[in-house]
Amino acid sequence: MVKRQKILLVNPACLDHRIFGEDAGIVPLGLYYMGALLIENAFETKILNLASIKDDPVSVFKNLVATEQPDVIGFSVTNPNRWNAMECAVAARHILPDATIVFGGPTPTFLADHLLTACPDIDFIVTGEGEITFLELVTTLETSRTGPFDQIDGLVFKNGTTRFKTLPRKPVETLDSLVHPSLYFTYQHLAMSRGCPGKCTFCGSPKFWGDKTVRFHSPQWFADEIQRLAEKGVTHFYISDDTFTMDKQRVMAFCSRIIKKKLSITWNAISRVDYIDADLLLAMRKAGCIQLSFGVESGSEKIRKRLGKPLDPDKIIQAFSLTASHGILPRAYFIYGSPGETHATIQASLDLMADIKPLSAIFYLLVIFPGTHLYRSAVQKGLVNDDFWHQKVEDLPWFEVDEDLDFSHVKAFGDRLRSEFYHTLDTAARQISLVDIKELYPYHADFLSRLALTFSHGEYAADPRVKNQDKTARWLFDKALSYAPDARAFLGLGMLHQKQRQFDKAILILEQGLSHWPENKDLSVCMGVSLMNTGRFKPALTFFEKFRDFPEISHYMHICHENIARTTP
Repeated sequence: MVKRQKILLVNPACLDHRIFGEDAGIVPLGLYYMGALLIENAFETKILNLASIKDDPVSVFKNLVATEQPDVIGFSVTNPNRWNAMECAVAARHILPDATIVFGGPTPTFLADHLLTACPDIDFIVTGEGEITFLELVTTLETSRTGPFDQIDGLVFKNGTTRFKTLPRKPVETLDSLVHPSLYFTYQHLAMSRGCPGKCTFCGSPKFWGDKTVRFHSPQWFADEIQRLAEKGVTHFYISDDTFTMDKQRVMAFCSRIIKKKLSITWNAISRVDYIDADLLLAMRKAGCIQLSFGVESGSEKIRKRLGKPLDPDKIIQAFSLTASHGILPRAYFIYGSPGETHATIQASLDLMADIKPLSAIFYLLVIFPGTHLYRSAVQKGLVNDDFWHQKVEDLPWFEVDEDLDFSHVKAFGDRLRSEFYHTLDTAARQISLVDIKELYPYHADFLSRLALTFSHGEYAADPRVKNQDKTARWLFDKALSYAPDARAFLGLGMLHQKQRQFDKAILILEQGLSHWPENKDLSVCMGVSLMNTGRFKPALTFFEKFRDFPEISHYMHICHENIARTTP
C-alpha cells in the first residue's frame, strides 16, 4: 500500500513588521483551495499561518515541522514574505533532509530562476495557478521521488545542475469544479472570479493568471460558499476579486441568492468606477455590501494613463456619489510617487479628492514587482534586474529607479494627500446625500451609524488629524435615527452623552433603544453604566444580571452589590 504524503502548507511572515490584523496576515485564498483539494484526495493536510504569529516565525515553524514531520512543505510566496520562506526552507531541510520543499505564488512564478539560485533547498516551484499542479506533484511523489516530473505542467525544478521548466499549466476553466474550501476551513476573504481584463501597469494579476479571459464561479457556488461560512459563525466577508462587479448579471444573481437565504452578513468588495450602476448598488446593499473600494490612483489624467487607468474623471465622481447615496461606504485607492509625479499632479489628486469626497482612503507609495509592466519596462531600460531581489527588502519603490524623484519629495507627496483627506473628512461625512428609497431606510440608518461610530469611538476618533469627531458623530447618529430605529445609533448617542458625563441624557436615549431591543447586550450594559454613575445601583443591576454569564459583566455587578450592601440597613 502506498504511503499517503503528509502535507504542510505555509503562509510565511513578511520581512517588515505589520500591524496585527492587516491583510498581510491573512492566509491566501489559494492555500485554502489547495488544502481542500488535497484533503478531498485523502492527503493529510495542515495550513500554518506564520504571518499572524507575533513570536519568531522561524522558531514556530521549526517546532511544528519537528512535531508533524511532513513529507511535503509548500510555501505561498510573495515578494514581502520571500525571505521568511527561504529561512524556513533552510530550517526544514536541516530538520527533515528528505522532505520535499515547494514554492508557489506570484514571486516564484516571476522569479523562479532567482529563487532557485538564492535558496538551493527549494526542490520545486509551482508557477501560476497551483491547485492541479501541486496535486499531481504530491501524487507522483507518493510512488517515486525521481518523477517523471517533466510530465507535470506548471513546474520548475532542478536535476543536478540542470533546471527544467515544463509547459505552462492551463488555467482551470470551470472554477466550480474546484472543491469548496469552506468544507474544511473557516475564513473571511474569498473571491468569485480569477483574472482581470485591466491593464494596470503596476499590477501583476493579469500576467499571473495567464489568460486575458476572466473566469467566474457561478452565483450559486459562491452563495453556497458564503452560506457555509456564515453557518460557521463568520458574519463579515472581504470579497477580493480585482473587479467584483465586472459581470453585472452574475453579481445580481449572487445578491438575489444571498437575500433569499436571509443571511445576516456584511461584506466589502472592490470595483471599478465604470462597472457600477444604481440597480447593481441597490441589490448589493440589500445583500449586505457595506463598502466598495475603487482604484482612483491619481487626479492627473497623465498619471492615470501611465498607470494603465485612463478613467473619465466624471465617471469617478459619479461612482463615488452613487455608491455613497445607496448607503455603501466608498473607499478610494490613491497611488503617489508615480512616473512623472510632481507637485502639480499631486494637486490634481487633491482636487479630485475634494470632488469625490471619499469616506475612506488608502494612499500607496508606488512600488514595482516582477510580473508588472512597470517592472518589465525598468528591466528593459537597464534600471534594475532580478539580482536586486538578493537584497533583504520587501519591494522596490519606483522613485529608486526614477532620476526625477527622491524619497523626501515622495514622502511629502504622501503626507500632503493623507493630511488633506483627514482634515476634510468631517465635511465629507456631513455632505452625504442618500437616495430616497423607502426599502433602503433601515440600510441608510445602519450605514450612517456605522460611519458615526468611527468618528466617536473608532479609527477616526483616535486620529488627531480628523476634526470635529464628536460633533460629526452626533450629527450622523441623529441622521441615522431620522431614517429608522437603529441599535447602534442609540448606543452611540448614549456613549457620547456618557463621555460628556451627561448621564441623564444617556439614560433617556438608551431607554428609546431598549424599547426596540430589550435584550440587546450593548444597550443594556451602557444603560447599567449610566445608572451606576447616577447612584442608581439597584436598577443598574437588573440590566447587568441578564448577561451575568459574560465575564466582563462581573466587574459591574460586583460594584453594584458593594454599593447596595453599603446603603442597605
